[in-house]
Amino acid sequence: MKRLILPSILILLIVLELVYMDDIKEVATNIINNRPKLIIEPSNDYKKEYDFMFVERNDSYIPYSLKDIRNIFFSVINNGWDEFTFYCPTEYEDCVKDIQTISGNEVLLTDINNYVSPFNSFTSIETTYDDSGEINVKIHKLYTEEKINQINDKVNKIIKDNINNSMSDEAKIRVIHDYIINNTEYDTVRNNEGTSEYDSNTAYGTLIQHKAICSGYADAMELFLNKFGIKNYKVASKTHVWNAVYINNKWLHLDLTWDDPVSARGPILDHKYFLITNQKLVETDDGNTETHIFDKSIYLEFNY
Repeated sequence: MKRLILPSILILLIVLELVYMDDIKEVATNIINNRPKLIIEPSNDYKKEYDFMFVERNDSYIPYSLKDIRNIFFSVINNGWDEFTFYCPTEYEDCVKDIQTISGNEVLLTDINNYVSPFNSFTSIETTYDDSGEINVKIHKLYTEEKINQINDKVNKIIKDNINNSMSDEAKIRVIHDYIINNTEYDTVRNNEGTSEYDSNTAYGTLIQHKAICSGYADAMELFLNKFGIKNYKVASKTHVWNAVYINNKWLHLDLTWDDPVSARGPILDHKYFLITNQKLVETDDGNTETHIFDKSIYLEFNY
């Protein structure tokens, strides 16, 4: 009997080792690098389940390059987390230095923010780090849960009243494009003075208060695009933001702000900037504005 017990125990240990090999490797790696196990919380309902050319989801949260760090920041924001802690591996000697570079670049962080759902977007990010390589990221969200609930109710009602399943994606986008413009007034006060009594820089101002600037138009449109399952993100220049939409196997520009021009003659509904190519965008601007000049090293889809 004793002769059978020892081989059985050895076989059991071998089986357990094979089954839990990945976990054993992770624990061993963490011990060697003096790195605690990462705490991975579930993402929220607004996570985008696809990647872009500039940013991709990073499920390991272990950086080995500047690109990895950029993707970790994107993933943390995209997941809708309020806070996350990750660690630099010992072999990545410039890790903390590179994190300082990215976390201190507000323009880059804003560009990354344009790839996530408006409901996961931030007003600011706090990043702290120490010499041991522990990195803590805190996200301060733009939208409160109360406003998200109000906006979602409004979005669902608009879709119920105006959209049906027989419509093509382009038809759905046109209906929402026209609805938003016909029910929204450009907030000239915020544009001229920098402040306003309205939340016109968000979808709340656009859909609930009916006042918007470019970011409000773009956020509101994106919420519908996400509901329709259409791949998209926001494009930003130095002074403006609008939507990029992947439809009919190509990336197109969609600018509700410029299709809702301010006029002394009253409300105007235009379609000059409705789902147009990069070339058409340049032709439509005709050199009269630098508003749509964007960084093609960031918004890479429009290089092709």
